[in-house]
Amino acid sequence: MDNRQDALAVALDTEQRVVSGLYGRLDSARERAESALRAVHARGGGTRQAMVEREALATSQARRLAQLNGVERGLCFGRVDDRDGRSVYVGRIGLRDEEGSAVLIDWRAPAARAFYLATATDPGSLVRRRHLHLRGRTVTGLDDEVFDLEGMSDGERRTLVGEAALLAALRRGRTGRMGDVVATIQTEQDRVIRASLQGALVVQGGPGTGKTVAALHRAAYLLYTHRDTLERRGVLVVGPNAMFLRYIGQVLPSLGETQVVMATLGELFPGVRATAADPPAAAVVKGDIRMAGVVAAAVRDRQRVPDGELVVELDGLRLRVPHETCARHRARARAVRLTHNMARKLYVTEMLKELARAEARALEEGLRLAEMELEDPELAGPLDLESDLDEIDLAVASERLWAQPEVREALDALWPELTPSRLISELLSSPEKLEALCPPDLDWRALVRPAGAAWTAGDVPLLDEAAELLGQDDSAARAAGRRAEEDLRERHLFAREVLQTTGVLEEGIFERADVLAERHADDGSELTTADRAARDRTWAYGHVIVDEAQELSAMAWRLVMRRVAAKSLTVVGDLAQTGSAAGARSWGEVLDPYLEGRWREERLEVNYRTPAEIMEVAADVLAAIDPSLTPPRSVRDGGAPPRAVRAGLADLPELAREELAAIGEGRVGVVVPDALYGRAAALFPGQDLDAPVTVLTVTRAKGLEFDAVIVADPAAILAQSPNGAQDLYVAITRATRRLTVACEGELPPSLSRLTT
Repeated sequence: MDNRQDALAVALDTEQRVVSGLYGRLDSARERAESALRAVHARGGGTRQAMVEREALATSQARRLAQLNGVERGLCFGRVDDRDGRSVYVGRIGLRDEEGSAVLIDWRAPAARAFYLATATDPGSLVRRRHLHLRGRTVTGLDDEVFDLEGMSDGERRTLVGEAALLAALRRGRTGRMGDVVATIQTEQDRVIRASLQGALVVQGGPGTGKTVAALHRAAYLLYTHRDTLERRGVLVVGPNAMFLRYIGQVLPSLGETQVVMATLGELFPGVRATAADPPAAAVVKGDIRMAGVVAAAVRDRQRVPDGELVVELDGLRLRVPHETCARHRARARAVRLTHNMARKLYVTEMLKELARAEARALEEGLRLAEMELEDPELAGPLDLESDLDEIDLAVASERLWAQPEVREALDALWPELTPSRLISELLSSPEKLEALCPPDLDWRALVRPAGAAWTAGDVPLLDEAAELLGQDDSAARAAGRRAEEDLRERHLFAREVLQTTGVLEEGIFERADVLAERHADDGSELTTADRAARDRTWAYGHVIVDEAQELSAMAWRLVMRRVAAKSLTVVGDLAQTGSAAGARSWGEVLDPYLEGRWREERLEVNYRTPAEIMEVAADVLAAIDPSLTPPRSVRDGGAPPRAVRAGLADLPELAREELAAIGEGRVGVVVPDALYGRAAALFPGQDLDAPVTVLTVTRAKGLEFDAVIVADPAAILAQSPNGAQDLYVAITRATRRLTVACEGELPPSLSRLTT
């Protein structure tokens, strides 16, 4: 065994003993949590206080158990040694020994930051940083970075081993899911992760700069650092599509966080799961901020007055309300500035009184006619039934009239109770309404579609806008809320008693009394933050992360900003990759209307994913978009040079087999124009994110990465939308090792660097 192998063996043995001890502590903590959870579930019924206590403990222990299970893979990944001879191990969570001393530092803790910030030019107090590579619970490799060789002992110098951890991680094959980078966070990414919670942070970064994974680590860091602030309101991550959310879905659980809500834009309206995309022309119009005015006009259009007087035929009587009276009550209902459905209650109440008076007038008129016909002096005398009606009579008469279908139908025609889905669906299927309500320079024809058409992602901001304007008559809910307030106060008291009785739970995981009380206020059922947020359109998150944010339209930003009242956001994207025709051209354009310049930007400029040879091709495409744009610089060279081949749709399976053979281990992505997706996907049955080969459109490929990428028919990708050049740029930069461009005709000029 040579000296290097001997040093590695000694170092591996040393670190294995430490790691085995840490896993032993993890197992013990997990066993305690499982035992506590079983004990809680074994409890029977009892008083309300006992029920609250049982549910509170079950929630805390279940959450703790989920956290402990989530960090099984790669529990400890780093160690730092300082000039004073102290060594600190860094991992996914913090662990303590029997005496309460820290044996593993949570990567988010201040004490762990030196692991990420130390550089050769500014090492701080460190003499060495060591990366540990684990497979299961076995230490399989080590990487040392030495900052002060003279500060190390002779024995420590003899155990120096390894290569750069980041490059080693980059060479590994893709797995179909994004992994965390907690062991290889770079300095510029650390600035993003640990930026303050307050305000909006824009993370502008080109392909492969790690902006998405940095943003996800930021979510974990914020939840760790601001637990009390974010416990109740939660963190929302908005992704571009469902495939992307599946791709990143394991990152946060692996970092010990399971309470983050992840959704696409099409899922941010309860009850709607919109996956279809609009044609570019419709997307532009729906995303235009002036659509807010169109939706408002559509609401006002449903608040009507009759052309003449209102006439209701009821039980042989003709009830008449003058046009001027109807107009007066509509103006009054509008003036109170309530939402449509709340104002409807006021309008209907007043109109029912008018109909009650009209009924009295009709009855009076009937009696007078009867008197004239009978010529009976006994019936002679003045009649004034309308004036005789007091408020009690009007209330009774109104209730009776409201029960009549004819009355309901008449008032619903003037001021109907509306749902967002009904309003938007009827608006988009009515060319006449669209033409009348849209501004002259807004292409209303692009919006027209058949009644009953499936919702698109572009419809969701319109539905949200409608919901804001329509509201709902919550009188019954408010009454129920008042009745529940006293009950909630009791729950707060019981929850506080629980905490006083049980104390702080193991490893610092505890529940605030108000959170416990509210969580169990719904018949004792246990609801996560995600459950409660998904049910409530008005939910205000403590922090929102928007990935691929350049794709959001002005109307979509209007929706997102409603979800974060404190305007605490992380905005992640690359303006050079804007594929949506309704997307952003600048960050100020989309953020300043809400933040008035109160946002800051961090730029990520190092490409950790894409080899330099592929980025040279991408740079040509980027220059065709805008010569002033500069691509991120790659940190490594690749293997095989990118290539172009003469191939059509039928040749894609064979090309994919070639690429799989070339990469040996990993995955292949086949990016095709939208029009070819159905036929291309049929050539690869059973393909999905976990399959060796995945077929995607450019939209579905956003944010993903593959060892090898085949871009099919680049000319069609360029031509499929006004932002086709950006789409091609996205497609080319998905590769981490190999790039093949397949086309039957001539290559676009921006790909002239490739040869066929």
